[in-house]
Amino acid sequence: MIDFVTNAYAMGGGPQGGAQGNPIMSLLPLIVMFAVFYFLIIMPQQKKAKKHKEMINSIKPGHKVLTAGGIYGTVTGVAEKAITIEIANNVKVKVSKNYIVAVMTSEFDAEE
Repeated sequence: MIDFVTNAYAMGGGPQGGAQGNPIMSLLPLIVMFAVFYFLIIMPQQKKAKKHKEMINSIKPGHKVLTAGGIYGTVTGVAEKAITIEIANNVKVKVSKNYIVAVMTSEFDAEE
């Protein structure tokens, strides 16, 4: 009976199996999947972040802005990491630049 099992391995090409392929071909699906993720997810996100950074750097006093919290206001001061926004008469709020979502072109129209 042991002789029968040995013969079965000999005919099957050994415990590793009979197929010995190119190692690059086994990595090809991973490479294609990474390329698809890059072009569909990573690259558009990088473009969006770059556009947001340019918008933030172009803000000057007098611009009307919208914050991530939904607060509309007029920029009264710009610092390195924060922007001061007047949201009502004599009511000023200091907001991190990262929380500015849009610069308004009119009263309620966001510039995209």
